Amino acid sequence: MKGAKLDAPRDLSFRLKGATGKAVLLVHGMTGAPGEMKVLAKKLHRRGFSVAAPMLAGHGFDEASLLKTGWRDWLGTVRTAFEQLQADHDEVYVAGICVGGALGVALAAEEPRLAGTAVYSMTYRYDGWNMKRWYSAVTPFMQPFANLPLLRRISFEEPYPFGLKDERLRDGTAAAQGAVIIGALDRLPLGSMWEMHDLGEHIDRVGGRVIQPTLIIHARDDDMSDPRNAYRLQRALAGPTALHLLDDCYHMVHVDRQRDLVADLTADYFGAPPAAPAPVKRSREPADA
Repeated sequence: MKGAKLDAPRDLSFRLKGATGKAVLLVHGMTGAPGEMKVLAKKLHRRGFSVAAPMLAGHGFDEASLLKTGWRDWLGTVRTAFEQLQADHDEVYVAGICVGGALGVALAAEEPRLAGTAVYSMTYRYDGWNMKRWYSAVTPFMQPFANLPLLRRISFEEPYPFGLKDERLRDGTAAAQGAVIIGALDRLPLGSMWEMHDLGEHIDRVGGRVIQPTLIIHARDDDMSDPRNAYRLQRALAGPTALHLLDDCYHMVHVDRQRDLVADLTADYFGAPPAAPAPVKRSREPADA
């Protein structure tokens, strides 16, 4: 998703206080920023949850800052945010997009107090219909070269349609709904792509320790990661899972056309009270003659 650059690094994390004693930790994607989670955060907050969206280590500024960190640093951010929420909530859940979702699963494997997870658009490989074939093929073989500065700094522009099927969001005409995210990067360094691959391998290794319930949401027509990624995650986990395939969005399911459904599925899965029905608008009765 296209991002708006900052002049200097700053923390873009945010938090909303709910009323149910339940909290959701929302984790943005790699090269993303907390702002991409705001639409989902507001919807979950209306269902009674407290919400926290931290900015992952190394994110929010430039590619050089991102390349100074890896997935273990990002997981450290998630772990710290979880501890802060756990201190004053009865139940804490985590939901994340792409790498953010994988980080939530990694946390679940080491933290039995975590009540459950939701993973949107799980990505082991960039193998969606809009990705160059070599993206998926090259990353598993990068480990011997991952720390070579010249290779790590090679970066690739996020291709149109930027994970969005919604034309208004895609073309940047609805920034208030999340089309332009402050602090997000529009290029992906090769070194960070390898970190994503290494995190996926970690998930496969520790998935047997994830006994918490996990909601997996993926678009059938995901332009960046094929649904096979969702099925692979489901096979890796020991706990109960619920897999939902969506029919009218691309990779960024939490802000795209079916964002309301994603929010409702997440809130319901995490045990929110039923949503209040929308008020019925009544037409005025004609005045008596």
